[in-house]
Amino acid sequence: MIKGNLVGLRAVEESDLATLRDWRNIESFRKHFREVRELNMANQNKWFEKTNNSPNDFMFVIVRIDTNEPIGACGLLYINWILRMADYSFYIGESENYIDDKFAKEATQLLLDYGYNQLNLNKVWMELYEYDTAKIDFFTQSFNFKIDGKLRDNCFYDGKYWDSYIISLLAKEHQSK
Repeated sequence: MIKGNLVGLRAVEESDLATLRDWRNIESFRKHFREVRELNMANQNKWFEKTNNSPNDFMFVIVRIDTNEPIGACGLLYINWILRMADYSFYIGESENYIDDKFAKEATQLLLDYGYNQLNLNKVWMELYEYDTAKIDFFTQSFNFKIDGKLRDNCFYDGKYWDSYIISLLAKEHQSK
């Protein structure tokens, strides 16, 4: 386990799949994910097998240090080992928080430190839809992620097309913080 003061990051276990599925199916969360359909256990099991066997995907359950109870999920996915970059995945599922200033900050710091210092990544990036202002603000203001670009009309939600932003943080920017 990767330990902080409030939270730890541990590998996803098969016993976590129902909880992760339930969090992913929260309607207010699902609109932020590329996979927008309602997930069932068959979907979760396929995802777990694929992710668990991939050398390019590192998924974690975020747990409270004091109780070891799961509160969210995060990961470095689709790692390109030549370009040394990964797609960042993150949410706090407990109490349908999605993102918060308490657990999210420490979990993000732990995962970024792991990515840059243990996996030797150069860039961590993510795609966020323009209406996901909570994550855009959190990552750009709290961790100095930069907006690399905009993909116009790149998602469809609530009867309308929305832009996507690609944001990233380079290793040298993380270490200078």
